[in-house]
Amino acid sequence: LIFPHVRVPHLASHVLGQLARRTRADWLDHWGFEPWLLETFVDPRHHAGTCYRAAGWQWLGETSGRGLARPGQSYHSTPRQVWVKPLTSDYCDRLCAVPGSTRS
Repeated sequence: LIFPHVRVPHLASHVLGQLARRTRADWLDHWGFEPWLLETFVDPRHHAGTCYRAAGWQWLGETSGRGLARPGQSYHSTPRQVWVKPLTSDYCDRLCAVPGSTRS
């Protein structure tokens, strides 16, 4: 809820920035680990993703639009934009590390 008298320039990117700054600590407190990367999907039929770009998110591309792949299930969707926000500077090394290796 945002009251009419509240004025925050670039509100959407402001909120996304706050979210990114809080997420690591919040997840560590609640789940016991820190995420390295945030991911979201944007429906380009309704939104351009401008606020994500303004908040420093990276556009990776679009989904196929086929939806979830589960045995015995059929989901139909439309292509979505995939946006990510790294939460650590070494997120690529961490995500590409071989499990059990000495790389962190």
